[in-house]
Amino acid sequence: MKLNYDGLKDTAAWEKAGIELPPYDAEALAKLTVADPRWAHFGVGNIFRIFVGSIADRLLREGLMDRGITCIETFDYEVVDKIYEPYDNLALAVILKADGSVEKSVLGPLSEAIKAQSADPKAWKRMKAVFTHPAFQMATFTITEKGYALHNSEGRYFGYVQADMDNGPEKVTGAMGIVTAMLYARYQAGKYPLTLVSMDNVARNGEKLRNSVIETAREWQKKNFVEQSFVDYVSDETVISFPWTMIDKITPRPSVEIANALEADGVEDMQPVITSKRTYIAPFVNAEGPQYLVVEDNFPNGRPPLEKAGVYMTDRATVNRSERMKVTACLNPIHTALGPYDVLLGYELFADGMSDPQLSILADQVGYREGLPVVEDPGILSPKAFIDEVIHERFPNKYLGDTSQRICTDISQGVAFRFGETIKAYMAKDGTAANLNGIPVAIAGWLRYLLAVDDEGKSYSLAPDPMDEELTEQLKDICLGRPETYEGQLRPILSNANIWGVDLYAAGLGEKIENIFREELAGPGAVRATLVRYLEK
Repeated sequence: MKLNYDGLKDTAAWEKAGIELPPYDAEALAKLTVADPRWAHFGVGNIFRIFVGSIADRLLREGLMDRGITCIETFDYEVVDKIYEPYDNLALAVILKADGSVEKSVLGPLSEAIKAQSADPKAWKRMKAVFTHPAFQMATFTITEKGYALHNSEGRYFGYVQADMDNGPEKVTGAMGIVTAMLYARYQAGKYPLTLVSMDNVARNGEKLRNSVIETAREWQKKNFVEQSFVDYVSDETVISFPWTMIDKITPRPSVEIANALEADGVEDMQPVITSKRTYIAPFVNAEGPQYLVVEDNFPNGRPPLEKAGVYMTDRATVNRSERMKVTACLNPIHTALGPYDVLLGYELFADGMSDPQLSILADQVGYREGLPVVEDPGILSPKAFIDEVIHERFPNKYLGDTSQRICTDISQGVAFRFGETIKAYMAKDGTAANLNGIPVAIAGWLRYLLAVDDEGKSYSLAPDPMDEELTEQLKDICLGRPETYEGQLRPILSNANIWGVDLYAAGLGEKIENIFREELAGPGAVRATLVRYLEK
């Protein structure tokens, strides 16, 4: 069986393999979507296909939507070449449940895939055709935290961002430049309304997206690339809206074991690929079953009935509380605290680290003891029930196969929200965050992880992170087994509010983190011994 339009015609073979097929005609849907686009998505990787794709699939199955999604990739164009085009943009969803059972289905809403390249006239023209279509309703995003960033840790534009600001909307290369260029095309075509929906794990994600778009537009206006009225257009949220959202679904890298099992069932060419930009992707996506999406209901040009597919449609305040619950307390901080220590202690799979006695205490401290007390109940989701599910059901799901190194990806881009917001909450409440214990242990662990040597002295490769080079350069003279090589190298890092959202020394935590980090340098076994000293009190 081949995962393409022709291959789906052999329905008996797919049924024998236990794989559910879409009841709608995915090929006909694609043609209709190209002719009359309503929904585009930026960032066409695993979380998009398994989560956003499944929402669209459910609406299509129930006759509540009759268009697919235009898929736009701004970063890793190999994904389009290797995973979309050879499979007619179809995806195979594999849901791995905690009891060991598996659900498999083909997703057909991913109707078109475009490489967002301004240097490619055909692709650029097609993107403009989508964005200038009057009935086009929304663009959604899963481009990770770093996709929205314009500035480096020193507050200056990244090189490619500066180039986008200098070269204008027809020569952009970065995601925010591309999005703003598409909005300019829509403005020129008729000032049509549109909704841009960030679905990334970023605090106030809609605000972050909006700020980056408006800043780009303003810089272009200063250089006479666009008119002031365009800046006004993207700044008016009754015309161009940027809803806030909270999204949650654990989606590991594709599993070779699952690929082999699918091929054993007769599905051809299922092996994962690793692109030159280190994207781990496959024709299938494996993920857990639980998923949450809370969206601010502000869509000036209309929208599909997302609430019919399990999406919580609500107001901005409720979204903000839900997002803060997850990102700053009940899930992401625990992930970020445990991931680096998993690697340091030799756990390849994240689920295995959940049974470690010290890491279990760390999860409890970061989540229950430190995060939960300062999080406001969003009303639609219970923080206590949410964190219970995370710690006792979702994270220990060994069938998910989520790796500890994946959890370490792009940590620098999220610590201001995952730890910084809780730190600021304690500063506001108590005047200091000095009484926190789990969070400083977690921060020290990530910095110790950046040395790329585990607790037994074995080296490993760091997970991708845009600040890896900068941070490792600052730490390069620190040696395991020689604590005296630590001579305050953490100070410029810990005091950098651009990283943490707050100066950690002003918060009362800087020296404590330095002490923990220094103790973890003592030699093999020092990480474990330090965890015991600081956590088992």
